Amino acid sequence: MDKTKACFSTILLLSLLLSACGMTSPASSTPTVAPPPTASPSPLPFLTEPPTQTFTPLPTATPTPHPLEISAMRARQYPGSDILIERELDPGVNYRRYYVSYLSEGLKIYALMTIPNGEKPATGWPVVIFNHGYIPPDVYRTTERYIAYVDLIARSGYIVFRSDYRGHDQSEGQARGAYSNPDYTIDVLNAVASVKRHPDADPNRIGLWGHSMGGYITLRAMVISPDIKAGVIWAGVVASYPDLLYNWRRGPAASPDSAPRPGSWRTTFVEQYGSPEENPEFWNSISANSYLSEISGPLQLHHGTADTDVPVAFSETLFYQILAAEQYVELYTYEGDNHNISNSFSTAMQRTIEFFDRYVK
Repeated sequence: MDKTKACFSTILLLSLLLSACGMTSPASSTPTVAPPPTASPSPLPFLTEPPTQTFTPLPTATPTPHPLEISAMRARQYPGSDILIERELDPGVNYRRYYVSYLSEGLKIYALMTIPNGEKPATGWPVVIFNHGYIPPDVYRTTERYIAYVDLIARSGYIVFRSDYRGHDQSEGQARGAYSNPDYTIDVLNAVASVKRHPDADPNRIGLWGHSMGGYITLRAMVISPDIKAGVIWAGVVASYPDLLYNWRRGPAASPDSAPRPGSWRTTFVEQYGSPEENPEFWNSISANSYLSEISGPLQLHHGTADTDVPVAFSETLFYQILAAEQYVELYTYEGDNHNISNSFSTAMQRTIEFFDRYVK
């Protein structure tokens, strides 16, 4: 284990040095896989000390599992459906583009799908499920945003499947958000199942890419489903729920240790289940970070150090948590870069595609 940690720590140090110079790090070693834990997950550390605050003692916890609990999500079924081509869009350089739909919990969910030109491999094309970040659902449009991201992955020989999530653009259902209920993760897991049924896709070569909120979805999906071979997360909301509760506030007036706002999911959860100090079992049960020893494949993390939307500490902490779980992870930070890694976009995309080529293609 000491040699493995040393190897991975070297990757981190090289990444920090090379990313500042716009260079690509050397290829990494084969992932080390640890056996699943035999005990319940232990409480996770906080990034910082939680604020001093008194919460109203809460009643007895509900007898049924919360739908966000990882064990509850593993017990669900994600059958997906056949993918229906709604219409063909203008093609890319070496791939076709389609506006498609699939089913998730009986809801019709729309998506953007690309398929490479040329002769299909014997087992089908490798796939990257593309999980977009938060965009107001009434503003989001299927054919807009992330155009350059999708294009570079698609032209590299992958089917790209970007789900709209329920309640976004024309997708049916209500957009209730990602962090207080499992809806969007369910939609992505049904997207995985739907893609596995597509005749052009290789069901055994599926990876996930996620940005911001999509990074949260990617991490959760990878500790729920064994079907995902590898994941790449940019500027991900990848902290444990205790850290989301205490150490994540967005906006100019936000402070890292501000109390949960009335009416927010944070306040509701604390009122229903108690604080992480009072009820650590609940907060760990809904945190993907508690289950990293069972993650489905290697993970690559990217984060700009000047990101004002999601703290770079979230990716750094996840990196060390995955090392402690004896799983394979890479971390690249980009000095002075923003939430979209705009200044180092080409370098980050090159590393992303090389990673998928290694572990998915």
